[in-house]
Amino acid sequence: MTIQEKLIALRTLFIKEILRFARIWVQTIVPSVVTVALYFTIFGKLIGSQLSDVKGHTYMDFIIPGMIMMSMITNSYANVVSSFYSSKFQKHIEEMLVSPMPNYIIIWGYVSGGVARGLSVGIAVTITATFFSDLQFENIVLLMVVALLTCILFSLAGFINAIFANSFDDISLIPTFVLTPLTYLGGIFYSIDMLPDLWRSVSFANPILYMVDTFRASMIGVNDINIYISLAIIIAFVVVLYTTAIVLLNRGTGIRS
Repeated sequence: MTIQEKLIALRTLFIKEILRFARIWVQTIVPSVVTVALYFTIFGKLIGSQLSDVKGHTYMDFIIPGMIMMSMITNSYANVVSSFYSSKFQKHIEEMLVSPMPNYIIIWGYVSGGVARGLSVGIAVTITATFFSDLQFENIVLLMVVALLTCILFSLAGFINAIFANSFDDISLIPTFVLTPLTYLGGIFYSIDMLPDLWRSVSFANPILYMVDTFRASMIGVNDINIYISLAIIIAFVVVLYTTAIVLLNRGTGIRS
């Protein structure tokens, strides 16, 4: 395939993924906004108003970056895992595999859809947050970089989950038993400086902590971990997951019998 043909293939997959979640926006975007609004109301307003400031910021301002990040993580992951597994289940993934389209175009086509949904929900949640707090943006470039890398990372993770999934039940196992615990223990609702030394050390093994911490730094200028270290770790995870995804797809794992 020529470069132009590859771009056409990538654009086609991207548009398909956009239309897939945009047509049912009431199911794909609205629930996250409603859920986060409830978190803001209960934890930010009702409970947070009774708590002291965290690192010089109100509790509401402190948790908003983490809540935005959580919504992007879950939606990027969910979009790709459900979309690619549906392609396997409905047997039209074979049509792409036998076409001249390179496997990396297939991956980035699905990943781009996950990124689009993650960023769309992130923007919607950010707009919702303006009703609860006067948002701050200390470093808009860092914010965009972290948001993009995080959406790519979890879109790739969703792709890998979909490769190994053998049923619709399988695509919910990782989000339920891995992704959700890591997200809630990733420093969204607290600073790791509040933890005892043992649990603080354990927290550093959680990759989501670095994303939440850096995203918080980009919004309110508060972070527990060096920004450059966090960015390096996020990029490393992206590289590892992409390499894993392309190797699995080239082998036909979970697709070819």
